Amino acid sequence: MKEYTAGTQFPQGFTVIEGGVTAPEGFLAMACAAGIKKGRKDMAMLFSQKPATAAGTFTSNLVKAAPVIWDKNIVRQRGVAQAVVLNSGVANACTGQEGLDHCRQSAQAVADDLGIDPMLVLTASTGVIGRPLPMDKITAGIHQMSQKLSPSIEAGTMAAQAIMTTDTKKKEIAVELTLDGKTVRIGGMCKGAGMIHPNMCTMLSFVTSDVSITHEMLQEALSKDVTNTYNMISVDGDTSTNDTCVVLANGMAGNKTIDAPGEDYTLFCEALHFINEYLAVHMAADGEGATALFEVQVNGAISHEQAAKLAKSVITSNLVKTAIAGHDANWGRILCAMGYSGETFNQDEVSLVFESEFGKIVIAQNGKDVGFDEELATKILSADHIIASVDLHLGEESATAWGCDLTHGYIDINADYRT
Repeated sequence: MKEYTAGTQFPQGFTVIEGGVTAPEGFLAMACAAGIKKGRKDMAMLFSQKPATAAGTFTSNLVKAAPVIWDKNIVRQRGVAQAVVLNSGVANACTGQEGLDHCRQSAQAVADDLGIDPMLVLTASTGVIGRPLPMDKITAGIHQMSQKLSPSIEAGTMAAQAIMTTDTKKKEIAVELTLDGKTVRIGGMCKGAGMIHPNMCTMLSFVTSDVSITHEMLQEALSKDVTNTYNMISVDGDTSTNDTCVVLANGMAGNKTIDAPGEDYTLFCEALHFINEYLAVHMAADGEGATALFEVQVNGAISHEQAAKLAKSVITSNLVKTAIAGHDANWGRILCAMGYSGETFNQDEVSLVFESEFGKIVIAQNGKDVGFDEELATKILSADHIIASVDLHLGEESATAWGCDLTHGYIDINADYRT
């Protein structure tokens, strides 16, 4: 899995910089230990000094958490937001009207402290489903954070850490680019390690930018991009009740407002894609109990949709995932998973290659075993990032999906998650 240091440049025209959500101009953050989860920070807050254009995508699960309903209404009806309050430990899902009332109370507390309209405040929660928010702790946490909001890189990092549940690592990234002669920044943070199978995990992703862009163009950029980033990862096949991805753009970079397709919009989309893919891949790699990131590339497809469906079918197969955990080149399981995907292909034309830092090996050609070196295959599959490349030999389209291995650790974490 690729990691990027500050200063890494990309040919598209953007550069990685330090930080996450506070990297763009005008964004502040803070985190605190509100006592929802013992012994760690469990609340975070984001604030834009100016109201920001807002775009979002949300869970397709019919059972939607109260914060999803609250945020979706603000993003879709208003397209503007200025603050976000987040908590871990309690998901505020399956809580009925009480859950929505708690979103409203949380937004009002933020609004009172920051002097803004409560309908400019988004809420986000992650944790145990079916429990109401402990509003005394939530309100106290809001008051504590609102007095200490900071634009520092450290504040953004604390926010990324505070929203972790079973995550083992904080996930944040930021880039810088030039639009209309102005320096523009995009930063992001996310959490997610289990109940990850976005279809727009428990996944929360918040991206900030100081670019000036209309709601329509920002929503278009995000909606198109999630299909090839967050929607191409899976840890356990469970689509969460709380999946939320929101982008806030406050326009403080001073560029000419992006209101139509063009060079600036294309570059912005490419930088946004980098942010989203980085966060998505790091969620897959940090899957509960995982020891390896499992990347599946399907090439030679008739359409991108065909390739994507096949790749996703492979990474969600428990039999494939357990084979990866055991470093077992049981390649027949991959073809099996492709076969029940619903897509049509000729099994006698499929080739398969495994690759990692330890080497590359052809496993199958024309749908048949090639008599590969089992010892080398096992070594390749013992890396912490494994790539399976499938070629259908049907066309020119391709797609990539990311998942992880399935170990006893996943059961250990989830068997007693609530207790």
